[in-house]
Amino acid sequence: MITRRDLLKYAAGGLIAGALPLGRTARALAAEEARAGRILVVLELSGGNDGMNTIVPYGDDAYYKLRPTIGIRQKALRPLDDHWGFNPGLLGFERLWKNGELALMHGCGYEQPSFSHFTSMAYWQTATPNSGDEYGWFGRLADALSPSMKPNFLVNIDTAQSLAVKSRVHTPVVFDDPERFQRRVLAQEQGLIEQVQGGSKPNPALDYLNAVSLSAAEASSLVREAWAKYKTPVDYGIASLQLPKVAACINAGLPAQLYYLAFRNNAFDTHVQQPDLHQRLLSYMADAVHGFIRDMERLGQGDRVSVLAFSEFGRRAPENTNRGTDHGTANFMFFAGKGVNGGHYGKPVSLTQLDEGDNLIYTTDFRRVYATAIDGWMKGGCAEQVLKGKFERFPVFAA
Repeated sequence: MITRRDLLKYAAGGLIAGALPLGRTARALAAEEARAGRILVVLELSGGNDGMNTIVPYGDDAYYKLRPTIGIRQKALRPLDDHWGFNPGLLGFERLWKNGELALMHGCGYEQPSFSHFTSMAYWQTATPNSGDEYGWFGRLADALSPSMKPNFLVNIDTAQSLAVKSRVHTPVVFDDPERFQRRVLAQEQGLIEQVQGGSKPNPALDYLNAVSLSAAEASSLVREAWAKYKTPVDYGIASLQLPKVAACINAGLPAQLYYLAFRNNAFDTHVQQPDLHQRLLSYMADAVHGFIRDMERLGQGDRVSVLAFSEFGRRAPENTNRGTDHGTANFMFFAGKGVNGGHYGKPVSLTQLDEGDNLIYTTDFRRVYATAIDGWMKGGCAEQVLKGKFERFPVFAA
């Protein structure tokens, strides 16, 4: 009799692909097993979101001195308390905050910050500021959580693979349009690629290639099927930011526990005429995240899923002459989800003690937030290994 564990092992290695209905049996067992693990969804706000006009320190007079034109007045804000207020566009975040499902991480950044979108994003994606790494921090996390390749464990929803998900062990599932998702190979290679080969002698290299081939073939089928079957009454707002695609995969029982996606096209690079555009972008983001959290609750998955949102840098403290803001430094990061202990975390930045470039001085190494996600939420016990250093985590999640 073949046990469930054996079936999963053989299916991943391709040893019984011709003997069992892999498309149904292995999928069902993988889905059952996947539902037991926690899921982390990372949302990248590309372009450098203006943290000061996102969570507004209206109780600090220095804010309005720095931003006499684009500073948002108290009466227009969604108040958190007598000092902080949400940007008017953050209705979705306000709802999460009132439910205790939103954590605000203050002053996130790193030493010797880069003002280049490309360079700074690479630092955040690899978690190696002013250095470098061949693999992304999310890919290294996948390797630490599952040291042997687990098909469909790591998902990146985008038009191209992010550096963040580059892994030594795992082959990320990368797609944009679920309905058109399929493995791309040359026509003359198709037959060979689709073969799953076995042998009488142990061959780790061949087993790995078989597992990769099976994973790719299964992923495209699973994702298309998941999207075709997914329907929701939940409102994600005007721009859902790919989050319904994540919900569809989770609902279908895809084995993935790590999802990475982005608000694309450097949207938050608000150098000119910022106020209306920024408010609109924030409304898209907050409504989509709120909708996703509610959808997870509807699907009975709320206890398993948390969202981490970040941007590659903040904006300069003073406004510029074009009613916008230029590339800056310290910024907010956000956790959202049913498992979050909502509130403020970290030390707020000073608006009067700026660096020589009139930039905010960071108070929280962003890797502390990553460590909180890794060991606090995912319970990985591997943050030091993944981040290549020890970073104290915040008590955002229950022990």
